[in-house]
Amino acid sequence: MSSVFVVGAAGKVGRRLCNQLSERGHEVVALHRKPEQGPELKALGANPTAGSLLELEAPALAELMSGSDVVVFTAGAGGAGMDLTNAIDGRGLEVTVEAATLAGIRRFILVSVFPDALRGEEPSAGFENYIAVKKRSDVRLVASNLDWVIVRPGTLLDTPGTGKVRADVAIPYGEVPRDDVAATIVELIQQPDVNRTIIELTQGETAIRDAVHRLARA
Repeated sequence: MSSVFVVGAAGKVGRRLCNQLSERGHEVVALHRKPEQGPELKALGANPTAGSLLELEAPALAELMSGSDVVVFTAGAGGAGMDLTNAIDGRGLEVTVEAATLAGIRRFILVSVFPDALRGEEPSAGFENYIAVKKRSDVRLVASNLDWVIVRPGTLLDTPGTGKVRADVAIPYGEVPRDDVAATIVELIQQPDVNRTIIELTQGETAIRDAVHRLARA
């Protein structure tokens, strides 16, 4: 089993991911910013590690993730303003990519955004900035020498997961439960043959394990 370093572990996808990884026997190191998040993450089976993307530089972050096999970046500002989006979704990703490189960790999974997100609705400056920052972050990761996978989920739901998805390099826009996003990441960690690819993800009719294995064969 792998040792997985989760950035954004206290988020809605991050918590589900920590719990599912732990249940599958993986060691989980969960980076969190607020003191009260530590006990909550420990209860999910993770090893909490305090640290803030707003403050950490790459060498210090590399030290925290040293010994891990995989880094998952699922951090985000969550609509808290453009400055925070720039700092977490933008600079935070850049620092984490540099840290993974310094720590000698090859496998890197990034939770990004579906390019069609909220299209057709009234645009806002904050959302347009968010989309631009996420695209730049995707570009930064693709330009690295890491063994990367970018996951672009559709509209995230808090409904229970179905265990079934639609996943491919390009699919129609749709919704997907956060449970199933986390479960897909778990399968990607366990299927290293899926690498250096971008995966769009929505709810669907294919079992998650089968969907990821099909991507591996492709």
